Amino acid sequence: MPRNVIFYATETGKRPVDEFLDSFESKEAQKILWVLKLIGELDRIPSQYFKKLTGTDEIWECRIKTKSKAIRIFGFFVNGDTLVLTHGYAKKSRRTDARQIKLAEKYRSEYLTRKRRAT
Repeated sequence: MPRNVIFYATETGKRPVDEFLDSFESKEAQKILWVLKLIGELDRIPSQYFKKLTGTDEIWECRIKTKSKAIRIFGFFVNGDTLVLTHGYAKKSRRTDARQIKLAEKYRSEYLTRKRRAT
C-alpha cells in the first residue's frame, strides 16, 4: 500500500523538514531521501527505518543512520495513508529527546485544527 509523504507547513508557510534537509551534505541528504522513499513505497517498513513512538499522540519516527549521525524525522498519519512529516533532528544521545516529541505533537494538533477549520 503506497503512502503519500508530505511535509508539514506552519500557518506562515515555513516547512521545518525542508529547512532540516537543507542542513545536510549531499550524501547524507540522499540517504535521508532514500529512507523517505522506502517509507512511501513499501507495504511493510522495517522498524530500523520507521516506527511508532510509544506513549505519544500517534507520532511516528523515521530513523536514518549515517556514518556520523542518528537522524530522526517525526510525523503522523492522516486519512490512513498520508504521512505528514513535521520536523527532524540529529540525535546526540541514545534516548529520543522528549522536547522533540512534544514539538511533533504540537505540529500534529495545529495541522488537524487547521484541517478541521478548512472543511
